[in-house]
Amino acid sequence: MADLKKGARITGSTRDKLAADLKKKYEKGASIRALAESTGRSYGFVHRVLSESGVQLRGRGGATRVKKK
Repeated sequence: MADLKKGARITGSTRDKLAADLKKKYEKGASIRALAESTGRSYGFVHRVLSESGVQLRGRGGATRVKKK
């Protein structure tokens, strides 16, 4: 999807194709930040497209807190 101009509005079939591509990569384990970087789009754009595609977004990760006994 390198043919997309930065900041250009993406609609219709182009957006559907991009959404399907992002969904597939995200479900294989790619992060939203990595997808944003590879497509030249913002984090918010990728997040919104994934949400619109019905993707179950992953949690934030990182260390979890352990309750003290």
